[in-house]
Amino acid sequence: MSSESDDSFGLGVGNKCVTLAESNARWLEAYRLEEAGIRGALGDLALDIQHIGSTSIPSIKAKPIIDIAVGVRRFDDGLACIQPMEAIGYDYAGTDIVPDDHIFGRGVKGETRTHLVHIVEYNGINWNRWLLFRGRLRANPDLALAYEMLKIDLAGKYADNRAAYTQAKRAFIDKVLAADDPI
Repeated sequence: MSSESDDSFGLGVGNKCVTLAESNARWLEAYRLEEAGIRGALGDLALDIQHIGSTSIPSIKAKPIIDIAVGVRRFDDGLACIQPMEAIGYDYAGTDIVPDDHIFGRGVKGETRTHLVHIVEYNGINWNRWLLFRGRLRANPDLALAYEMLKIDLAGKYADNRAAYTQAKRAFIDKVLAADDPI
């Protein structure tokens, strides 16, 4: 868990709201601190931990929430992560929101979120999609800029509806993931 206040990293978005912030070089530091806390809490349950989401793409605007993927051997191993994650300040949101994904949030419950952790099967569908999408945006600045422009437009349309904002990005994400040479 982060030893500095989340304000120092520019993190935090109101519950169900969409607010984008300029890219912040300290987001990587915030991720690394959180990764260390999660590794300490989960031990061998976590096969790998990765920074995902827009805060992991340098130079694009993002919701100031650190998204983290934790890979476990089997999806059901996510249940063994509940108590250790709660011990370091995460609330368990269940598996109903995203299929094959145990979601944990940190922040002021019901008010703001600063971190979201997705515990999924290592090398499973969700794991591979996140890493492929992140990799393609990091490798292609034009693609990252197109994603940022879409996010800015959608944030204006869905400022009070994070679920609709997320759903509206799906076609772009699916297209990037399906392309042999995404541009």
